[in-house]
Amino acid sequence: MLEIGQIVEGKITGLTNFGAFVSLPDGKSGMVHISEVSNTFVKDIKEHLAEGQTVRVKIIGISEEGKISLSIKKAEDAPRQPQNRPKRAHSRTPNVWQGRPERKSDEAMSFEDMMARFKQISDDKLTDLKHSGESKHGGGYSRRGGRGGNS
Repeated sequence: MLEIGQIVEGKITGLTNFGAFVSLPDGKSGMVHISEVSNTFVKDIKEHLAEGQTVRVKIIGISEEGKISLSIKKAEDAPRQPQNRPKRAHSRTPNVWQGRPERKSDEAMSFEDMMARFKQISDDKLTDLKHSGESKHGGGYSRRGGRGGNS
């Protein structure tokens, strides 16, 4: 039986722009959101993962509907069996959720909650980008004659 916090191996069965689907033990499947692939920014998931690849994942959430949220980067950070190898330095990644009050920890959020949160932040950023573009281009003035066109 799969439980939150458990680390298992699975095989990638599909890739999308927003994540990877992973076949897990017991015939179950889960999803790794693109933000859970690596400790560094992932622009194109296909540069990090491939279909058929075996990956070590940590179960970070199981929704009431049985949808399983997974993390590759949290599985990498988890201690393995003791081995004699040096620890690697982790790069600091910018927090894409900065400036947002935390409602739930990322581990306790369902995939749907994470996607809704990501979409809201993306929409906010696009709106900000549109507004900054308008101010750089005259804020509604036409090139010929200012507002209203009478010059």
